[in-house]
Formats: sequence, C-alpha cells, structure tokens
Amino acid sequence: MSTLEKVLEVLKNSKEPLKAGDIAELAGIDKAEVDKAIKELKKEEKITSPKRCFYSVNQ
Repeated sequence: MSTLEKVLEVLKNSKEPLKAGDIAELAGIDKAEVDKAIKELKKEEKITSPKRCFYSVNQ
C-alpha cells in the first residue's frame, strides 16, 4: 500500500478531520511523507481542509 493510500485510508476511517501528525501516527509513517501525500491528495481534490492544518476526505 502506498503512502497516498495509507493517508486516504486513515482519513476515510476517521469521523473528524485530522492533523498531519495524527495521520502519521495512525498510519505508522513519517510525518514528512504524510505532508507530501497531503499535498498530492489536495491537488487531486481527494481531500479537503475544513480548517487550517486539518484534513478530511472529500464526500
């Protein structure tokens, strides 16, 4: 499973928006990798940021 898939999976399973550090902890991957994945997923419009530094899956 790629980093993008792991980040997306963690966000899908969360009932509330998460910070990058929380995503990294839950996915068991480095925060720097999560930051890169978040940037890519935002570009692909798969995730949104409902408030600053928090992320959730697009519905």
